[in-house]
Amino acid sequence: MGAKDGARPGVNRRLLLQGAVGAGGLVALGGLGAARSMVSAAAPPVKGSLNKLFIPLPAHATTELTAAPGLTDLGGGSMGRALLYNGHLPGPTFVVPKGQLVSVPFTNGLDAPTTVHWHGLIVPTVADGQPHDAIVPKSSYLYQFTVNQRAGMSWYHPHPHLATASQVAYGLAGGFIIRDDVEDALNLPSDPYEVPLVIRDANVDKAGNLSYNGKASGFTGSIPLVNGTRDAQLEVDQTWYRFRILIGSNSRLFNLTLSSGAFRLIGNDGGLLPTAVDVAAIELSPGERVDVLVDCTGIGAGETVNLVDTNSGWTLLRLTGTGALNAPTSVGRIPADGDALCVDIPTLVAPADVTRRTFSFDGMTRINGLVYDMDRISFEVPENTVEEWVFRTNGNAPHPVHIHGASFQVVSRTGGRRTLFEWEAGWKDTVLLHDRETVTVRIRFDGGHRGRYLMHCHKLEHEDAGMMLNFMVVDPNAQLGASPAAYDTAVPGPHGMAAQGHVSHK
Repeated sequence: MGAKDGARPGVNRRLLLQGAVGAGGLVALGGLGAARSMVSAAAPPVKGSLNKLFIPLPAHATTELTAAPGLTDLGGGSMGRALLYNGHLPGPTFVVPKGQLVSVPFTNGLDAPTTVHWHGLIVPTVADGQPHDAIVPKSSYLYQFTVNQRAGMSWYHPHPHLATASQVAYGLAGGFIIRDDVEDALNLPSDPYEVPLVIRDANVDKAGNLSYNGKASGFTGSIPLVNGTRDAQLEVDQTWYRFRILIGSNSRLFNLTLSSGAFRLIGNDGGLLPTAVDVAAIELSPGERVDVLVDCTGIGAGETVNLVDTNSGWTLLRLTGTGALNAPTSVGRIPADGDALCVDIPTLVAPADVTRRTFSFDGMTRINGLVYDMDRISFEVPENTVEEWVFRTNGNAPHPVHIHGASFQVVSRTGGRRTLFEWEAGWKDTVLLHDRETVTVRIRFDGGHRGRYLMHCHKLEHEDAGMMLNFMVVDPNAQLGASPAAYDTAVPGPHGMAAQGHVSHK
Protein backbone atom coordinates (compact mmCIF):
# COMPACT_ATOMS: atom_id res chain seq x y z
CA MET A 1 0.00 0.00 0.00
CA GLY A 2 2.94 2.34 0.53
CA ALA A 3 6.34 2.65 -1.10
CA LYS A 4 9.48 4.22 0.30
CA ASP A 5 12.40 5.76 -1.53
CA GLY A 6 15.59 5.39 0.43
CA ALA A 7 13.91 4.46 3.72
CA ARG A 8 13.48 1.11 5.44
CA PRO A 9 10.10 -0.12 6.75
CA GLY A 10 11.69 -0.36 10.20
CA VAL A 11 14.32 1.81 11.82
CA ASN A 12 16.55 0.42 14.53
CA ARG A 13 16.29 1.70 18.09
CA ARG A 14 19.67 3.43 17.97
CA LEU A 15 18.57 5.51 14.98
CA LEU A 16 15.28 6.34 16.66
CA LEU A 17 17.08 7.50 19.77
CA GLN A 18 19.34 9.70 17.67
CA GLY A 19 16.29 11.11 15.94
CA ALA A 20 14.56 11.81 19.23
CA VAL A 21 17.53 13.77 20.53
CA GLY A 22 17.68 15.78 17.33
CA ALA A 23 13.95 16.46 17.21
CA GLY A 24 13.93 17.51 20.85
CA GLY A 25 16.72 20.06 20.50
CA LEU A 26 17.54 23.06 18.36
CA VAL A 27 18.55 20.86 15.42
CA ALA A 28 14.84 20.27 14.83
CA LEU A 29 14.55 23.89 13.72
CA GLY A 30 17.86 23.96 11.89
CA GLY A 31 18.54 24.18 8.20
CA LEU A 32 17.19 27.71 7.75
CA GLY A 33 20.55 29.32 7.09
CA ALA A 34 20.43 33.04 6.48
CA ALA A 35 16.70 33.10 7.10
CA ARG A 36 17.42 33.11 10.82
CA SER A 37 18.46 36.75 10.65
CA MET A 38 14.89 37.58 9.67
CA VAL A 39 13.68 36.27 13.00
CA SER A 40 15.70 38.61 15.18
CA ALA A 41 14.66 41.55 12.98
CA ALA A 42 10.94 40.80 13.17
CA ALA A 43 8.88 43.14 15.30
CA PRO A 44 7.43 41.56 18.45
CA PRO A 45 3.64 41.34 18.59
CA VAL A 46 1.96 44.39 20.08
CA LYS A 47 0.43 43.59 23.44
CA GLY A 48 -3.33 43.52 23.22
CA SER A 49 -3.43 43.54 19.43
CA LEU A 50 -5.49 41.05 17.46
CA ASN A 51 -4.31 39.06 14.50
CA LYS A 52 -6.32 37.74 11.56
CA LEU A 53 -7.00 34.04 12.00
CA PHE A 54 -5.03 31.92 9.54
CA ILE A 55 -7.23 29.51 7.60
CA PRO A 56 -5.30 26.36 6.60
CA LEU A 57 -4.89 25.87 2.87
CA PRO A 58 -7.01 23.17 1.20
CA ALA A 59 -5.53 19.86 0.06
CA HIS A 60 -6.93 16.94 -1.91
CA ALA A 61 -6.37 13.21 -2.13
CA THR A 62 -3.09 13.46 -4.06
CA THR A 63 -1.56 16.60 -2.53
CA GLU A 64 2.16 16.22 -1.90
CA LEU A 65 3.15 16.69 1.74
CA THR A 66 6.53 17.76 3.10
CA ALA A 67 7.66 18.18 6.70
CA ALA A 68 10.51 20.65 7.09
CA PRO A 69 11.77 23.49 9.29
CA GLY A 70 10.72 26.95 8.19
CA LEU A 71 9.51 30.39 9.16
CA THR A 72 5.91 31.01 10.11
CA ASP A 73 3.87 34.08 11.00
CA LEU A 74 2.35 33.50 14.43
CA GLY A 75 0.39 36.72 14.07
CA GLY A 76 1.08 40.37 13.40
CA GLY A 77 3.93 39.68 10.99
CA SER A 78 6.23 38.30 13.68
CA MET A 79 8.11 35.49 11.95
CA GLY A 80 9.44 32.58 13.97
CA ARG A 81 11.00 29.19 13.36
CA ALA A 82 8.88 26.06 13.56
CA LEU A 83 8.41 22.65 11.96
CA LEU A 84 5.90 22.94 9.14
CA TYR A 85 3.89 20.84 6.73
CA ASN A 86 4.11 22.42 3.28
CA GLY A 87 5.49 25.58 4.82
CA HIS A 88 2.50 26.31 7.06
CA LEU A 89 1.31 25.90 10.64
CA PRO A 90 -1.00 24.08 10.71
CA GLY A 91 -0.50 22.12 7.51
CA PRO A 92 -3.09 21.97 4.73
CA THR A 93 -6.55 20.59 5.44
CA PHE A 94 -7.28 17.54 3.29
CA VAL A 95 -10.89 17.40 2.07
CA VAL A 96 -11.71 13.98 0.62
CA PRO A 97 -15.01 12.29 -0.28
CA LYS A 98 -15.86 8.87 1.10
CA GLY A 99 -14.71 6.12 -1.26
CA GLN A 100 -11.76 8.13 -2.59
CA LEU A 101 -8.30 6.59 -2.96
CA VAL A 102 -5.80 8.77 -1.09
CA SER A 103 -2.30 8.77 -2.54
CA VAL A 104 -0.11 11.31 -0.73
CA PRO A 105 3.62 11.47 -1.55
CA PHE A 106 5.39 12.50 1.65
CA THR A 107 8.94 13.85 1.95
CA ASN A 108 10.81 14.07 5.25
CA GLY A 109 12.75 17.34 5.17
CA LEU A 110 13.59 17.17 8.88
CA ASP A 111 16.93 16.31 10.46
CA ALA A 112 15.32 13.37 12.27
CA PRO A 113 13.09 10.37 11.46
CA THR A 114 9.37 11.06 11.32
CA THR A 115 6.08 9.54 10.15
CA VAL A 116 2.61 10.78 9.22
CA HIS A 117 -0.10 9.19 11.36
CA TRP A 118 -3.65 9.70 10.06
CA HIS A 119 -5.33 10.03 13.45
CA GLY A 120 -8.95 8.87 13.30
CA LEU A 121 -8.65 7.35 9.84
CA ILE A 122 -9.01 3.58 9.56
CA VAL A 123 -6.16 2.63 7.25
CA PRO A 124 -3.86 -0.37 6.59
CA THR A 125 -0.91 -0.83 8.94
CA VAL A 126 1.55 0.23 6.23
CA ALA A 127 -0.28 3.57 5.88
CA ASP A 128 -0.85 4.19 9.60
CA GLY A 129 2.39 6.09 10.21
CA GLN A 130 3.43 3.90 13.12
CA PRO A 131 6.81 4.33 14.82
CA HIS A 132 7.95 1.04 13.27
CA ASP A 133 7.79 2.71 9.86
CA ALA A 134 9.78 5.85 10.54
CA ILE A 135 11.00 7.66 7.44
CA VAL A 136 14.63 8.68 7.68
CA PRO A 137 15.68 12.27 6.86
CA LYS A 138 15.67 13.31 3.21
CA SER A 139 13.62 10.26 2.23
CA SER A 140 10.09 9.85 0.93
CA TYR A 141 7.09 7.56 1.33
CA LEU A 142 3.82 7.16 -0.56
CA TYR A 143 0.88 6.97 1.84
CA GLN A 144 -1.99 5.16 0.12
CA PHE A 145 -5.39 4.16 1.48
CA THR A 146 -9.05 4.29 0.52
CA VAL A 147 -11.39 6.36 2.68
CA ASN A 148 -14.13 3.91 3.70
CA GLN A 149 -15.67 5.65 6.70
CA ARG A 150 -18.37 8.19 7.35
CA ALA A 151 -17.94 11.94 7.13
CA GLY A 152 -16.03 13.61 9.94
CA MET A 153 -12.87 15.49 10.84
CA SER A 154 -9.69 13.58 11.55
CA TRP A 155 -6.14 14.88 11.53
CA TYR A 156 -2.53 13.98 10.79
CA HIS A 157 0.62 14.39 12.85
CA PRO A 158 4.03 12.74 13.40
CA HIS A 159 4.32 9.48 15.31
CA PRO A 160 8.07 8.63 15.58
CA HIS A 161 9.09 6.68 18.64
CA LEU A 162 10.46 8.91 21.42
CA ALA A 163 9.99 12.12 19.38
CA THR A 164 6.26 12.54 18.76
CA ALA A 165 5.89 15.15 21.50
CA SER A 166 8.67 17.44 20.34
CA GLN A 167 7.74 17.31 16.64
CA VAL A 168 4.10 18.14 17.39
CA ALA A 169 5.08 20.89 19.83
CA TYR A 170 7.29 22.46 17.19
CA GLY A 171 4.32 22.68 14.85
CA LEU A 172 3.58 19.53 12.83
CA ALA A 173 -0.18 18.92 12.54
CA GLY A 174 -2.99 19.29 10.01
CA GLY A 175 -6.66 18.46 9.46
CA PHE A 176 -8.38 15.81 7.34
CA ILE A 177 -12.09 16.20 6.52
CA ILE A 178 -14.18 13.40 4.98
CA ARG A 179 -17.39 14.24 3.08
CA ASP A 180 -20.29 11.89 2.35
CA ASP A 181 -23.87 11.99 1.03
CA VAL A 182 -25.46 11.77 4.49
CA GLU A 183 -23.74 14.93 5.68
CA ASP A 184 -24.13 16.71 2.35
CA ALA A 185 -27.91 16.23 2.54
CA LEU A 186 -28.01 18.38 5.69
CA ASN A 187 -26.74 21.39 3.74
CA LEU A 188 -24.69 22.67 6.67
CA PRO A 189 -22.66 25.90 6.47
CA SER A 190 -19.79 25.62 4.00
CA ASP A 191 -16.78 27.71 3.04
CA PRO A 192 -16.28 30.49 4.10
CA TYR A 193 -18.71 29.72 6.93
CA GLU A 194 -17.15 26.34 7.71
CA VAL A 195 -13.89 26.99 9.56
CA PRO A 196 -11.40 24.45 10.95
CA LEU A 197 -9.92 25.47 14.31
CA VAL A 198 -6.74 23.73 15.48
CA ILE A 199 -6.36 24.75 19.13
CA ARG A 200 -3.16 24.24 21.07
CA ASP A 201 -0.79 25.90 23.50
CA ALA A 202 2.82 26.85 22.80
CA ASN A 203 5.96 28.48 24.10
CA VAL A 204 7.67 31.17 22.06
CA ASP A 205 11.23 32.30 22.80
CA LYS A 206 12.50 35.89 22.73
CA ALA A 207 13.32 35.61 19.03
CA GLY A 208 9.76 34.54 18.23
CA ASN A 209 10.52 30.86 17.61
CA LEU A 210 8.42 27.99 18.90
CA SER A 211 10.25 26.34 21.78
CA TYR A 212 9.77 23.10 23.65
CA ASN A 213 10.68 22.14 27.19
CA GLY A 214 8.58 19.05 27.71
CA LYS A 215 8.93 17.01 30.86
CA ALA A 216 7.62 13.64 31.95
CA SER A 217 4.38 15.06 33.31
CA GLY A 218 3.63 16.79 30.02
CA PHE A 219 4.15 20.04 28.15
CA THR A 220 2.06 23.12 28.87
CA GLY A 221 2.74 26.26 26.91
CA SER A 222 2.35 29.84 28.04
CA ILE A 223 0.21 31.09 25.13
CA PRO A 224 -2.65 29.71 23.04
CA LEU A 225 -2.52 29.32 19.28
CA VAL A 226 -5.55 28.86 17.05
CA ASN A 227 -4.54 27.74 13.55
CA GLY A 228 -1.02 28.81 14.48
CA THR A 229 -2.23 32.34 15.28
CA ARG A 230 -1.76 34.05 18.63
CA ASP A 231 -4.37 36.61 19.75
CA ALA A 232 -6.55 35.41 16.90
CA GLN A 233 -9.57 37.22 15.46
CA LEU A 234 -12.14 36.09 12.90
CA GLU A 235 -14.50 38.58 11.30
CA VAL A 236 -17.98 37.05 11.12
CA ASP A 237 -21.10 37.91 9.17
CA GLN A 238 -24.53 37.79 10.77
CA THR A 239 -25.19 34.12 10.04
CA TRP A 240 -24.45 30.66 11.42
CA TYR A 241 -20.89 29.31 11.38
CA ARG A 242 -19.67 25.75 11.50
CA PHE A 243 -16.45 25.28 13.48
CA ARG A 244 -14.54 21.99 13.14
CA ILE A 245 -12.49 22.01 16.35
CA LEU A 246 -9.38 19.91 16.96
CA ILE A 247 -7.36 19.95 20.17
CA GLY A 248 -3.80 19.74 18.88
CA SER A 249 -2.00 20.29 22.18
CA ASN A 250 0.59 17.95 23.65
CA SER A 251 -1.03 17.58 27.06
CA ARG A 252 -3.22 20.54 27.96
CA LEU A 253 -6.99 20.08 28.38
CA PHE A 254 -9.26 22.83 27.08
CA ASN A 255 -12.71 23.60 28.50
CA LEU A 256 -14.33 25.55 25.69
CA THR A 257 -17.13 28.09 26.20
CA LEU A 258 -18.49 31.16 24.44
CA SER A 259 -18.67 34.52 26.19
CA SER A 260 -22.24 34.74 24.91
CA GLY A 261 -24.46 31.88 23.79
CA ALA A 262 -23.92 28.14 23.52
CA PHE A 263 -22.48 25.65 21.08
CA ARG A 264 -24.86 23.60 19.00
CA LEU A 265 -22.95 20.31 19.04
CA ILE A 266 -23.47 18.20 15.90
CA GLY A 267 -20.43 15.93 15.72
CA ASN A 268 -17.30 14.55 17.34
CA ASP A 269 -14.28 12.35 16.48
CA GLY A 270 -16.25 9.93 14.33
CA GLY A 271 -18.57 12.37 12.57
CA LEU A 272 -22.17 13.43 13.02
CA LEU A 273 -23.99 12.63 16.25
CA PRO A 274 -27.52 11.15 16.26
CA THR A 275 -29.03 14.50 17.28
CA ALA A 276 -27.97 18.11 17.64
CA VAL A 277 -27.64 19.30 21.22
CA ASP A 278 -26.92 22.69 22.77
CA VAL A 279 -24.06 22.66 25.28
CA ALA A 280 -22.57 25.55 27.24
CA ALA A 281 -19.10 24.05 27.72
CA ILE A 282 -17.04 21.24 26.16
CA GLU A 283 -13.94 19.83 27.85
CA LEU A 284 -11.56 18.20 25.39
CA SER A 285 -8.17 16.53 25.60
CA PRO A 286 -5.36 16.22 23.04
CA GLY A 287 -6.53 14.47 19.88
CA GLU A 288 -10.28 14.93 20.41
CA ARG A 289 -12.48 16.77 17.91
CA VAL A 290 -15.94 18.33 17.94
CA ASP A 291 -18.13 19.77 15.21
CA VAL A 292 -20.22 22.73 16.40
CA LEU A 293 -22.54 25.36 14.99
CA VAL A 294 -22.37 28.88 16.43
CA ASP A 295 -25.11 31.45 15.97
CA CYS A 296 -23.47 34.70 14.89
CA THR A 297 -26.70 36.30 13.61
CA GLY A 298 -26.80 38.62 16.62
CA ILE A 299 -23.21 39.86 16.40
CA GLY A 300 -23.49 43.36 14.96
CA ALA A 301 -20.79 45.42 13.32
CA GLY A 302 -17.87 45.83 15.74
CA GLU A 303 -19.47 43.62 18.39
CA THR A 304 -17.58 40.61 19.70
CA VAL A 305 -18.09 37.15 21.12
CA ASN A 306 -15.10 35.25 22.47
CA LEU A 307 -14.19 31.59 22.34
CA VAL A 308 -12.76 31.03 25.81
CA ASP A 309 -10.87 28.27 27.63
CA THR A 310 -12.08 28.39 31.22
CA ASN A 311 -9.32 26.05 32.43
CA SER A 312 -6.63 28.65 31.68
CA GLY A 313 -8.75 31.80 31.45
CA TRP A 314 -7.46 32.40 27.92
CA THR A 315 -9.45 34.05 25.17
CA LEU A 316 -8.66 31.74 22.27
CA LEU A 317 -10.47 33.47 19.42
CA ARG A 318 -12.39 36.72 19.12
CA LEU A 319 -15.37 36.69 16.77
CA THR A 320 -15.87 40.28 15.56
CA GLY A 321 -18.98 41.24 13.62
CA THR A 322 -18.81 42.74 10.16
CA GLY A 323 -22.47 43.68 10.18
CA ALA A 324 -22.98 41.92 6.84
CA LEU A 325 -26.35 40.20 6.52
CA ASN A 326 -25.55 38.16 3.41
CA ALA A 327 -26.21 34.71 4.84
CA PRO A 328 -24.75 31.91 2.70
CA THR A 329 -27.26 30.82 0.07
CA SER A 330 -25.92 27.26 0.28
CA VAL A 331 -27.12 26.79 3.87
CA GLY A 332 -30.38 25.00 4.43
CA ARG A 333 -32.28 24.83 7.68
CA ILE A 334 -29.94 24.95 10.67
CA PRO A 335 -30.69 21.87 12.82
CA ALA A 336 -32.30 22.90 16.10
CA ASP A 337 -31.45 21.54 19.53
CA GLY A 338 -32.78 17.96 19.56
CA ASP A 339 -33.13 17.59 15.79
CA ALA A 340 -32.10 14.26 14.28
CA LEU A 341 -28.90 14.40 12.24
CA CYS A 342 -28.21 10.85 11.09
CA VAL A 343 -29.41 7.30 11.54
CA ASP A 344 -26.29 5.45 10.43
CA ILE A 345 -24.81 4.81 13.88
CA PRO A 346 -25.49 1.18 14.83
CA THR A 347 -25.17 0.36 18.50
CA LEU A 348 -22.41 -2.13 19.23
CA VAL A 349 -24.00 -5.00 21.16
CA ALA A 350 -21.75 -7.16 23.32
CA PRO A 351 -22.34 -10.92 22.99
CA ALA A 352 -23.02 -12.97 26.10
CA ASP A 353 -19.44 -14.31 26.06
CA VAL A 354 -17.88 -10.95 25.25
CA THR A 355 -14.13 -10.67 25.71
CA ARG A 356 -13.34 -7.89 28.16
CA ARG A 357 -9.83 -6.47 28.37
CA THR A 358 -8.66 -4.20 31.16
CA PHE A 359 -5.90 -1.65 30.71
CA SER A 360 -4.36 0.21 33.63
CA PHE A 361 -2.61 3.47 32.73
CA ASP A 362 0.13 3.50 35.34
CA GLY A 363 1.92 6.69 36.31
CA MET A 364 3.42 8.41 33.29
CA THR A 365 5.13 5.55 31.46
CA ARG A 366 3.27 2.21 31.60
CA ILE A 367 0.18 0.33 30.53
CA ASN A 368 -0.53 -2.73 32.68
CA GLY A 369 2.84 -2.21 34.34
CA LEU A 370 4.87 -2.38 31.12
CA VAL A 371 6.83 0.27 29.26
CA TYR A 372 6.37 0.25 25.49
CA ASP A 373 8.53 -2.12 23.46
CA MET A 374 8.37 -1.73 19.69
CA ASP A 375 8.92 -5.46 19.23
CA ARG A 376 6.27 -6.69 21.68
CA ILE A 377 2.74 -7.58 20.54
CA SER A 378 0.57 -7.27 23.62
CA PHE A 379 -2.53 -9.13 22.37
CA GLU A 380 -4.49 -10.17 19.28
CA VAL A 381 -8.03 -9.02 18.43
CA PRO A 382 -10.33 -11.07 16.19
CA GLU A 383 -11.63 -9.01 13.31
CA ASN A 384 -15.40 -8.24 13.16
CA THR A 385 -15.90 -9.17 16.82
CA VAL A 386 -17.32 -6.81 19.46
CA GLU A 387 -15.14 -6.58 22.58
CA GLU A 388 -15.29 -4.46 25.72
CA TRP A 389 -12.15 -2.61 26.72
CA VAL A 390 -11.89 -1.09 30.19
CA PHE A 391 -9.48 1.81 30.83
CA ARG A 392 -8.39 2.64 34.38
CA THR A 393 -6.14 5.35 35.74
CA ASN A 394 -3.40 4.54 38.18
CA GLY A 395 -1.92 7.97 38.81
CA ASN A 396 -0.83 11.05 36.90
CA ALA A 397 -4.01 11.52 34.88
CA PRO A 398 -5.40 12.99 32.70
CA HIS A 399 -4.82 10.23 30.17
CA PRO A 400 -6.49 10.69 26.77
CA VAL A 401 -6.67 7.10 25.44
CA HIS A 402 -6.34 6.80 21.66
CA ILE A 403 -6.78 3.60 19.62
CA HIS A 404 -5.54 3.11 16.08
CA GLY A 405 -7.42 1.04 13.52
CA ALA A 406 -11.03 1.42 14.69
CA SER A 407 -13.55 3.74 16.27
CA PHE A 408 -15.35 2.75 19.47
CA GLN A 409 -18.47 3.59 21.48
CA VAL A 410 -18.16 4.83 25.06
CA VAL A 411 -20.38 2.72 27.33
CA SER A 412 -19.78 4.02 30.86
CA ARG A 413 -17.62 6.11 33.16
CA THR A 414 -17.38 5.35 36.88
CA GLY A 415 -15.44 7.28 39.49
CA GLY A 416 -14.19 10.80 38.90
CA ARG A 417 -16.78 12.71 36.84
CA ARG A 418 -19.15 9.69 36.85
CA THR A 419 -20.96 10.62 33.65
CA LEU A 420 -20.84 10.42 29.88
CA PHE A 421 -20.92 13.69 28.00
CA GLU A 422 -22.81 14.73 24.90
CA TRP A 423 -19.61 14.83 22.84
CA GLU A 424 -18.84 11.21 23.82
CA ALA A 425 -21.86 9.79 21.97
CA GLY A 426 -21.60 8.17 18.55
CA TRP A 427 -18.14 7.08 17.41
CA LYS A 428 -14.92 8.03 19.18
CA ASP A 429 -11.24 7.22 18.75
CA THR A 430 -9.95 9.14 21.78
CA VAL A 431 -11.52 9.23 25.24
CA LEU A 432 -10.44 11.20 28.30
CA LEU A 433 -9.66 9.63 31.67
CA HIS A 434 -9.38 11.87 34.69
CA ASP A 435 -7.93 10.61 37.97
CA ARG A 436 -9.90 7.82 39.65
CA GLU A 437 -11.99 7.21 36.53
CA THR A 438 -12.78 3.93 34.82
CA VAL A 439 -14.14 4.11 31.27
CA THR A 440 -15.57 1.15 29.36
CA VAL A 441 -15.85 1.18 25.57
CA ARG A 442 -17.10 -1.29 22.99
CA ILE A 443 -14.97 -1.74 19.92
CA ARG A 444 -15.08 -3.78 16.71
CA PHE A 445 -12.35 -3.84 14.09
CA ASP A 446 -14.38 -4.07 10.90
CA GLY A 447 -12.43 -1.81 8.57
CA GLY A 448 -11.08 -4.72 6.56
CA HIS A 449 -7.49 -4.23 7.71
CA ARG A 450 -5.59 -6.91 9.61
CA GLY A 451 -2.22 -6.19 11.11
CA ARG A 452 -0.46 -4.26 13.86
CA TYR A 453 -2.07 -1.23 15.51
CA LEU A 454 -1.45 0.81 18.65
CA MET A 455 -3.11 2.00 21.83
CA HIS A 456 -1.55 4.84 23.76
CA CYS A 457 -2.03 7.84 25.98
CA HIS A 458 -2.33 10.92 23.78
CA LYS A 459 -0.61 13.07 26.34
CA LEU A 460 2.38 12.95 24.04
CA GLU A 461 5.07 13.05 26.72
CA HIS A 462 3.45 9.98 28.32
CA GLU A 463 3.37 8.27 24.91
CA ASP A 464 7.06 8.97 24.27
CA ALA A 465 7.96 7.77 27.76
CA GLY A 466 6.36 4.37 27.18
CA MET A 467 2.58 4.58 27.76
CA MET A 468 1.81 2.72 24.55
CA LEU A 469 1.38 -0.86 23.30
CA ASN A 470 1.09 -2.81 20.05
CA PHE A 471 -1.71 -5.24 19.25
CA MET A 472 -2.69 -7.29 16.21
CA VAL A 473 -6.03 -7.44 14.38
CA VAL A 474 -6.33 -11.01 13.08
CA ASP A 475 -8.57 -13.40 11.19
CA PRO A 476 -11.24 -14.49 13.70
CA ASN A 477 -10.91 -18.09 12.50
CA ALA A 478 -7.13 -18.27 12.81
CA GLN A 479 -5.11 -19.62 15.71
CA LEU A 480 -3.33 -16.95 17.72
CA GLY A 481 0.24 -16.54 16.61
CA ALA A 482 2.05 -16.62 19.95
CA SER A 483 2.02 -18.39 23.28
CA PRO A 484 0.19 -16.75 26.20
CA ALA A 485 3.49 -15.77 27.79
CA ALA A 486 4.19 -13.43 24.89
CA TYR A 487 1.18 -11.22 25.62
CA ASP A 488 0.23 -8.69 28.29
CA THR A 489 -3.41 -9.71 27.78
CA ALA A 490 -4.66 -12.82 26.05
CA VAL A 491 -7.85 -13.48 24.15
CA PRO A 492 -9.82 -16.22 25.93
CA GLY A 493 -12.40 -18.56 24.50
CA PRO A 494 -12.41 -19.97 20.99
CA HIS A 495 -8.76 -19.21 20.26
CA GLY A 496 -7.55 -21.73 22.79
CA MET A 497 -5.60 -19.35 25.00
CA ALA A 498 -6.17 -19.05 28.72
CA ALA A 499 -7.03 -15.64 30.10
CA GLN A 500 -4.18 -13.92 31.88
CA GLY A 501 -4.89 -11.41 34.60
CA HIS A 502 -6.16 -8.52 32.50
CA VAL A 503 -8.74 -10.36 30.34
CA SER A 504 -12.06 -11.86 31.31
CA HIS A 505 -15.43 -12.90 29.98
CA LYS A 506 -18.26 -10.63 30.93
